[in-house]
Amino acid sequence: MPGFFFSHNNMTELNGQEDCKLVEGKVHKKKQKAFGADLKSYLKCMVPHIESGTKTSNSRNVMLSAEEVIQWSQSLEKLLASQSGQGVFREFLKSEFSEENIEFWLACEDYKKTKSDHLHGKAERIYEEFVQSDAIKQINIDYQMREATAKKAQEPTHTSFDEAQKTVYILMERDSYPRFLKSKSYLNLLNQLQINTSK
Repeated sequence: MPGFFFSHNNMTELNGQEDCKLVEGKVHKKKQKAFGADLKSYLKCMVPHIESGTKTSNSRNVMLSAEEVIQWSQSLEKLLASQSGQGVFREFLKSEFSEENIEFWLACEDYKKTKSDHLHGKAERIYEEFVQSDAIKQINIDYQMREATAKKAQEPTHTSFDEAQKTVYILMERDSYPRFLKSKSYLNLLNQLQINTSK
């Protein structure tokens, strides 16, 4: 990343010029401090198309609108139906150290669309990553469901993970989702978009 601060021409000029390197270093440090320092820039990084607000009507369809963000508060289903919503919710879950829930849910959604001849490989990967008892991103399901899911994954069908996915969805819906709607990340994003819309 630091390489981006120098143009090709500047690289030769800077060789041997310690004072220039010091200045560049200070600029780089300032940029690091500024990055993510306020929530607005953090959200811009998370959802890049917020940056230009909703000023141009031509590009309205590719930008996040206050209306769409308000819809996220109607149900977890509406939040997860939005690509941007998934991204913002995932960042929130990361802050709570529970992003494995949405990652598992998304992996299951992808799995359902998988061609039959690829089911076995994907089922094995999902099981190893999320379901088995020593999985790196182990989801919060009880022993019986873990065992039942393990059996279904051995002879996979498109519905092998449905029960576990439903359990994780309910867990997010009852637990993380209400906290997300009260979180600063959601409320500030909505507020920022409403300000941009009213400009």
